Amino acid sequence: MHHLLVNLAVVSTKPTGITTYTNNLFPFLQSLNSTLLISQKKSGYNCYLVPPNLTPDQGTKGHFNRLIWTQFQLPQIYQKLQSRLLFSPLPEAPLYSNCRYVVMTHDSIPLRFPNRFSPLTPYHRYYIPQVLNQAQHIICNSQSTAQDITNFYQIPASKITPILLAYDRTHFRTLNLPTRNYFLYVGRQDPYKNLQRLISAFAALPNCKDYELWLVGPVDSRYTPILITQVAELGVTNQVKFLNYVSYGELPTIINRAIALVFPSLWEGFGLPVLEAMACGTPIITSNLSSLPEVAGDAAILINPYNTGEITEAMQAVANDLALRSHLSTQGIARANQFSWEKTGQATVEVLSRFL
Repeated sequence: MHHLLVNLAVVSTKPTGITTYTNNLFPFLQSLNSTLLISQKKSGYNCYLVPPNLTPDQGTKGHFNRLIWTQFQLPQIYQKLQSRLLFSPLPEAPLYSNCRYVVMTHDSIPLRFPNRFSPLTPYHRYYIPQVLNQAQHIICNSQSTAQDITNFYQIPASKITPILLAYDRTHFRTLNLPTRNYFLYVGRQDPYKNLQRLISAFAALPNCKDYELWLVGPVDSRYTPILITQVAELGVTNQVKFLNYVSYGELPTIINRAIALVFPSLWEGFGLPVLEAMACGTPIITSNLSSLPEVAGDAAILINPYNTGEITEAMQAVANDLALRSHLSTQGIARANQFSWEKTGQATVEVLSRFL
């Protein structure tokens, strides 16, 4: 009887990318006779309860608690339940233990854009390489991330399987709402998300006063004040709206009504907002770097995110050309239809079965 342990200790109440991924994936792992390590029972599943203080909801403390728990408690649970394999939806696992495991890696952004004050940098530099080296196999979310794992950690490509993510089809879909006069960005405000260039590009639109730029995503005390100052200096305070965290329920309407989603990130492991907006039929302007071309295919305007002028031109084209807008919308919907959690789930089950 094969026995798979699925580590859901990281699952939080706010739908972060990893939580969304995990919640959509674990139902497919049932076929492998799996036990979920989780902080509250889910009916219909074999569950083993773990402490609730191991999630991003507790900030850095939760992260630290989880690492300690992973290193010392997890191997004991693995033994006790006579497991054969551990699957972790992020690159965390007990080092130098007798646990066999497969992990999922989402990106190497802290290595590509290191922040010397961030605890994430040493975590990515010293802990993750050990985890990846000791793993039976590594799953990641794009060809681009697979390439990064090979480049940053010297791990052979044969040990890595890229499996693209998906989105909630019942939630993100076209609602046939009239387009309003705003461009939209969805995501965090970290520097690598490239919002300073996005704001400059918006302010450079010839008829900028006719439009708004909506920034949806949690306000961040480290980065938002810099953006607010920039907006004031460019004289577009009335047009740039900082919407903070928008609830999951409201997102589809906000995405559907936008002229375009402008997502000029300098690097992404996958880029879920792009997929979700394509599913809504909203035109996409995004970077020609990292995984973003893999997600958008030919259904988006791909720009060089370091070139502000290119971002402005793309925004102007979508705003002024209705035929282009409708073409991008149709292409986006067709492209998004190629992604599903079934595909992601089945591909993941195939990899895990090889190691059980």
